[in-house]
Amino acid sequence: MVMPKVASATSMPGLLASSFACTNVTGDMDDLKARAFASATATPVNISLPPKDGADGAPKASEQSSINLKAEAASNNSGLRPRADASGKYSAIIEASKEILKQNDRGGYTIPAKGLYPYQWNWDSALVALGWASLDETRAWEELEKLLSAQWNDGMVPHIVFHQPSPTYFPGPEIWGSVESPRGSTGITQPPVAAISVRRLFESAHDKELALKTATELFPKLLAWHRWFYKARDPEGTGLVATLHPWESGMDNSPAWDEALERVPVAKLPPYERRDLGHVNSAMRPRKEEYDRYLTLVYLFRDADYDLKKLYNLSTFRVTDLCTNSILHRANLDLQWLARQIGRDDADQEIATWIARTQVAFNSLYDPAAQIYKCRDQLTGQMIDASTSAGFLPLFARVADTAQAAALAATLERWLKKVRYGVPSCDPTDARFEPLRYWRGPVWAIVNWMITDGLRAYGYDALAETVELHTLELVEQHGIYEYFDPVTGAGAGGSYFSWTAAMCLAWILRP
Repeated sequence: MVMPKVASATSMPGLLASSFACTNVTGDMDDLKARAFASATATPVNISLPPKDGADGAPKASEQSSINLKAEAASNNSGLRPRADASGKYSAIIEASKEILKQNDRGGYTIPAKGLYPYQWNWDSALVALGWASLDETRAWEELEKLLSAQWNDGMVPHIVFHQPSPTYFPGPEIWGSVESPRGSTGITQPPVAAISVRRLFESAHDKELALKTATELFPKLLAWHRWFYKARDPEGTGLVATLHPWESGMDNSPAWDEALERVPVAKLPPYERRDLGHVNSAMRPRKEEYDRYLTLVYLFRDADYDLKKLYNLSTFRVTDLCTNSILHRANLDLQWLARQIGRDDADQEIATWIARTQVAFNSLYDPAAQIYKCRDQLTGQMIDASTSAGFLPLFARVADTAQAAALAATLERWLKKVRYGVPSCDPTDARFEPLRYWRGPVWAIVNWMITDGLRAYGYDALAETVELHTLELVEQHGIYEYFDPVTGAGAGGSYFSWTAAMCLAWILRP
């Protein structure tokens, strides 16, 4: 049996800074960790808050205000944090997280970050609703209602909803449609977190009447979206759905997509300007050759008018994504639970069929030699060799058996020994590991939240607590960023980030 490592809850004060170096970890990892530890000082930790100007431009460093946090030794030697933060240790993180959600609120929906992401993103929004629940239950439900209000007639819920114009993001509505007739959303989807969030809001609701009413109204939309996945992305009925664009996976430039994406022939693209690079250092973002292929697929899908029957066979990128399938399966479990709560017995058997089929199919994605689950390239039929943080999400989906769960816990333990903070988004011993480049190495709070949920479900509570404490320590030391360097802890990507704030609230304030 794996003996999970328990991290100390002692906070290490550090500097609120970002590292812009982007290197592969090819040297001695112990030396890298030592240098990361050496960068800590005895100065108070700062959690930065966004300026209260409501502007959509990315905040300048000179505009930032801070809450000082004093480093405190843990009073609990086990490293287990009291539920609902009874000690008050994380009160500054709680207040900063709430403030970020308020300032990123655009009236019924929450943008991920000013400037960099000025619209409503699908799985961001569903996860952010869990953070809103600690402030305002009504507002939490509104987040999900707003997202699902953009559902297409065929049941698809788009990955971005363009509620209002913004000059700070590309590709915007005029690319997904045309300048003459811009679209109100993108034509692809994202991992379907919404049903998971609806169940959590329903179970924890203080206003039971509101919860029952809203969940009942949202249920048909959730059911239609899940049906769309199986009709549009699993027409053969395998139990595992396809992802046709890296953006649909949510893990855009994961090493898992390298080979499949390289096969996408780059079209003759119109000139374009990467707006993301005006907000974030290029060392933290996907490369141009990847972006060219992302856009090639967008134009291909647009020319086919996003016809669900055409796209499945038309796309030159088609993979079985662990993240999407794990979340969809977990969402099916929660959708079935909701159906029983609201008296939708008519949908129970249909959902049960999806669950049973996927439960069996997931075994084909487990790699016993690597002791982790892996994605599959559907066009070649080959298992993809990259090991990523998505490989642990079958725990979140509850599809791993006891032996597989033990193997995953052991693999995670090995990863944690190679970095200062877990969980890196790519195996840190992989030559493709890049600690600052988006989904090729950094730590993401949302993935950690899902992994810890899964670990606890299989009895690995101490290991889950380690990952959780790593995440809170990153936020405490460096700020509420989009993602973090797993070696140095430096915050990276967008700052004042909504779903990182929401995950902090969901962890600290959970019952």
